[in-house]
Amino acid sequence: MVPLSAAALDKSQNISLQEAIEAAFSRNPDLAAARWEIQISEGERQQAGLMPNPELSWEVEDTRRSTSTTTVMLSQALELGGKRGARIDVADRGQDAARIELERRGNELRADVVQAYFAAFRAQTGLDLAKQSQGLAQRGLEVAEGRVRAGKSSPVEATRAQVQLAETDLQARRALTLKINAYRELAKATGSAVISFDRLDGADLSKIVAPPSMKLLSALSQSAELRLAEAQIQRTEATLGSERAQRVPDLTVSVGSQYSREDREQVNVVGMSMPLPLFNRNQGNVLAASRRADQARDLRNAAELRLRTIVQSALDQWTTSSREVESYNRVILPAAQNAVDTATRGFEMGKFGYLEVLDAQRTLIDARTQYLESMATATDARVTVERIYGDLSRLSPNP
Repeated sequence: MVPLSAAALDKSQNISLQEAIEAAFSRNPDLAAARWEIQISEGERQQAGLMPNPELSWEVEDTRRSTSTTTVMLSQALELGGKRGARIDVADRGQDAARIELERRGNELRADVVQAYFAAFRAQTGLDLAKQSQGLAQRGLEVAEGRVRAGKSSPVEATRAQVQLAETDLQARRALTLKINAYRELAKATGSAVISFDRLDGADLSKIVAPPSMKLLSALSQSAELRLAEAQIQRTEATLGSERAQRVPDLTVSVGSQYSREDREQVNVVGMSMPLPLFNRNQGNVLAASRRADQARDLRNAAELRLRTIVQSALDQWTTSSREVESYNRVILPAAQNAVDTATRGFEMGKFGYLEVLDAQRTLIDARTQYLESMATATDARVTVERIYGDLSRLSPNP
């Protein structure tokens, strides 16, 4: 993915979903902080492979100048039991976990942007629909006032129309406030403190068919969260190996020279030392590391059960809500709009009272409200799934 620069986004008046995602990945501070974890783990890996430093010692026996004995020693600790290799293994597992965690953070960020984008698009659609309702109410008022002036209707009809228009005006103002707030949230999700766009590109909102349940569930082990749980298991097992290696004492080899002023003689000194594991055999740390490995395996199983339940519930919600949206688009909204048009024409011709027009208008407004709620439910379910799997276009049969 090629990042979209902040300058490019600031110059655009329209913003697509892909542009919003690219902008977020290029300038989101949380993701930038997560990227540093990769280099941190590289430093830990480098440190784990280093050998212990040699130790230089100097000592004097008998501080009297004529009879003192001076000893200079160079000591080197030799790690036994595979300690260095075990440390490297732990650091390698840490690097793996850091890379997967960065991927998981990326999925989280992408899901946040998608959710904010869809919320902003719904708010934008809600404002458009509110303005359409406002136009219908204005037309109804004009028809009602015309019939009142012609003496064909009671002034009460015009009053009802004025009330309806006032209600739609209020709804339009509320919709405008919701749109501004939603745009502000989208700007924040992309890493910007200001709104630098004035319209969302609806072409990015072509419906993505929910992938089959079995296909998603079979791919659950490839999700970042489960792979991270597996990496944690490997890391705790590597830590257990490192703690077991600590049970083997290290050997310290020393070489040096000793000079006696009294005898005027210099001799070479060689020595070896090793702790005796009589009391401390690192048994407590081995036990703790072993239990942490068991804990990591249980946490992985718990994560799989939780994610499986979340995915199944989200897919059911996604499928149901998508059908509702399709039903509103194909049947309910066109029928409600047709009812408003028919009632308005009938009122204008004197066949209906304004109550029929008012009822048809409110039915259309309610249908549009339910339509937006179904859209919200469907997109929230989609975001829930994408938060786990990342970009679903590679899994969906109809990207």
